[in-house]
Amino acid sequence: MKLFDVYPLFDIEPVSATGSYIIDKKGDTYLDLYGGHAVISVGHSHPYYVEMLTRQLNRIGFYSNSVKIPLQEEMAEKLGRQSGYPDYELFLCNSGAEANENAIKLASFHNGRKQIVAFSGSFHGRTSAAVAATDDKSINAPVNHSPNFVFAPFNDENAAREMITDNTCAVIIEGIQGVGGVQIPDVSFLKLLRELCDKTGAILILDEVQSGYGRSGHFFAHQYSGVKPDMITVAKGMGNGFPVGGVLIQPGIKARHSMLGTTFGGNYLACAASIAVLDIIEKENLVANAAEMGKYLVENISPLEGIKEVRGLGLMVGIELEFPCADIRKELLFNHKIFTGSSSNKNTLRILPPLNIGKTELDMFVSAFCKTLEKTPVS
Repeated sequence: MKLFDVYPLFDIEPVSATGSYIIDKKGDTYLDLYGGHAVISVGHSHPYYVEMLTRQLNRIGFYSNSVKIPLQEEMAEKLGRQSGYPDYELFLCNSGAEANENAIKLASFHNGRKQIVAFSGSFHGRTSAAVAATDDKSINAPVNHSPNFVFAPFNDENAAREMITDNTCAVIIEGIQGVGGVQIPDVSFLKLLRELCDKTGAILILDEVQSGYGRSGHFFAHQYSGVKPDMITVAKGMGNGFPVGGVLIQPGIKARHSMLGTTFGGNYLACAASIAVLDIIEKENLVANAAEMGKYLVENISPLEGIKEVRGLGLMVGIELEFPCADIRKELLFNHKIFTGSSSNKNTLRILPPLNIGKTELDMFVSAFCKTLEKTPVS
């Protein structure tokens, strides 16, 4: 049997990793400034993370949500305290797409409505409702097309006023658009969305799957605006590579048995991984480090020739060039051994390193990036 060929692959086979570095089977060492799509939050193979998962696996690895799993309550308490949302409730699942899927469903259960307002440039996942809220026709199969999902221009306040009505079930927006090229919602725009949702009874969902868990220099990226959403979706950095996701839900939205469900969500290993991540983020002060290192990176990258704009908060940075960045990424990867990310904006390079990265690694990138820009002809 062959693998279903849906991924364009680099000819690199990692065999081990530690901190911000990956080693392939040839023995070559790569600097990881992408973290596997912003997943690696506390660094590869962090000793405490490995210890927590190993210890848990030696006790019990899995049972379903038909029994009490105290680790779920421990993780929820730590997440609520560190994120600033101690009064919210947590539904656990396995991925960002699942988190968004369940948030949309829960919003519809809550107010009985159907219409979801999303935004141009959005990416919320590849499952049925999540992909319907994603602004990318190439990944929407015919079955995913639905008149219940409409798109407003990103950061357009007049359009939001027109499109969010008494018929709107929910408004879903990323704390920072990742795949869309690291686009940040204006503070006034997020505040308007909160005001319109309050006025119409719609649910405000903040998708923090990529931008959450300290990556922005806040625990959640939307917190730079002071806005409190009704639901917050999380995944990626939540488990540092172990599949786990969740929905933080404000207390006014009531649960009932069987309205949501999952076989694997919140299992023992997922909780052990998530608790380890939260412990490391708190103990090593990684939210503050993300803010400091992100500022350092932006200050050193912005003056370079050939750069149109540098966008981002913390260690979620988009470097938009005056030309497509594909050749730059390849040069960085194959000649300088540095992983970076792309986006739907073909000119924008994404930088999403582990949150415990230091100046040494960022200086390595800046030096390599300068050499690469000098080598690559601007067209």
